[in-house]
Amino acid sequence: MRTDSAPTTPITLLAAKQEITEVLYRYCRGLDRMDRALADTVWHPDGTADYGPSYRGSGAGFLDFVWPYHARLAAHSHLVSNALVEVDEAAGTAASEAYVSVWLRTRPADGLVTDLFHRGRYVDRWSCRAGVWAIDHRVYVGDLYREVTHAVEAAEAPSGRRDDTDPSYEVFR
Repeated sequence: MRTDSAPTTPITLLAAKQEITEVLYRYCRGLDRMDRALADTVWHPDGTADYGPSYRGSGAGFLDFVWPYHARLAAHSHLVSNALVEVDEAAGTAASEAYVSVWLRTRPADGLVTDLFHRGRYVDRWSCRAGVWAIDHRVYVGDLYREVTHAVEAAEAPSGRRDDTDPSYEVFR
């Protein structure tokens, strides 16, 4: 957040945009590694989430809502791209739109799995409080959805793990 002693510069604007982009990445990592403590850092404590008719409420409440669903899955992957971030440094606020691709795989049943593909956008309002950028309000906009059920091959087993035994925790501790 800008103060009178900290003028707006291209570097401070780039730093704010990068911090916000890394929060978006942290959200995906938190979900995919089932790291609730990490996912909880994405929204401010009073932040809200609007995921359409399935969920409207607090950011923490959304995580409470989605966590058991993700836990039942065999694997999932969230990918954020095309992040457009506009920062109002004087106000300590920002807005962003980021594209998201989500792949979800059910656990095998009778030799079959279902892959669910979601594509949409996170449209977020942000603020910087005590030097920390986090989401004030998120709207998820769904753009595409596809569901495919198919036979699962043994070679398709994921090598990534959905907890802190995943290899990424060896470098990010």
